[in-house]
Amino acid sequence: MEDDYYSIESILAENQKIQCTFKIDVPDMGHLDGGNERDIKALSKVQVPLWMAYILIYSDYADFTIPPPFSARVRSALNAEARSVRLSNLVGQAGLWYGFGRMIMRLLNDDVAKEMSDVLVKTFRDRLPEVIDQAQHFASVHASSADSGVGGDNATMLFREGLDGTERELFALAQDSTRRTKRWYETSERGRRS
Repeated sequence: MEDDYYSIESILAENQKIQCTFKIDVPDMGHLDGGNERDIKALSKVQVPLWMAYILIYSDYADFTIPPPFSARVRSALNAEARSVRLSNLVGQAGLWYGFGRMIMRLLNDDVAKEMSDVLVKTFRDRLPEVIDQAQHFASVHASSADSGVGGDNATMLFREGLDGTERELFALAQDSTRRTKRWYETSERGRRS
């Protein structure tokens, strides 16, 4: 994910909501809470998009808590078996769990940000071989099922649904690469001799 103003991935990641606790009364901003109150009172907890949280936190109007997708419970599950966690369930179907984590790291002090960075990197490293392996498997199943008339698309979709948006992109690239490699091999001299 790019940190670019025009990057759709950045926009989606920054649109995730986090819970902020206001330190002071803020007049005429009660609509942020979705209620009927005109003002936001000190110690009120309000869900705001991450892009707005930056302003509130850096202006010292509010504090925030680590969002549920990065809670101790989720970190424990990821440390136990990262491949079994459905990252898409943590931030929504089209969510970018890794991108959201990178954005959250900007709000944290160095020690906590380092810990979150370690979780993100370890999770990615633990899950990447499975993503690539499954992409290659489903690409070859899909190619052979096209010949036999049997469909492998349901299993592919179930696997993809649990992936983060970044992992989905890598999955699609690995599938395409596998198909292209297979097509190249079948049309090359070596493939024709077999």
